[in-house]
Amino acid sequence: MKFPTLVSMSLSAALAMTATGYAQETFRCGSSLISPGMPADEVLQKCGQPDDKEVVEEPIRARNAGGGSRVIGTAIVEHWTYSRGSGQFPALLLIE
Repeated sequence: MKFPTLVSMSLSAALAMTATGYAQETFRCGSSLISPGMPADEVLQKCGQPDDKEVVEEPIRARNAGGGSRVIGTAIVEHWTYSRGSGQFPALLLIE
């Protein structure tokens, strides 16, 4: 079975909500480090199932010659949330 790849993550809810989108940073899960680009099956192996998981379908857009854009397909994206303990923001992972 082929698992999707972890493409982006954020260490805090504040970073995740910035205008530029998700920050790409490393975070600790138990004694393991989780980094951008790590396969989703490896994240599951090191961290277990996320505390919260949301699956969304997002449009894929392409630019037109006139400067506009059009939808050319869709992508399934999963938003995984891991609690990091009392007094810490949750880790938010974007799986594509």
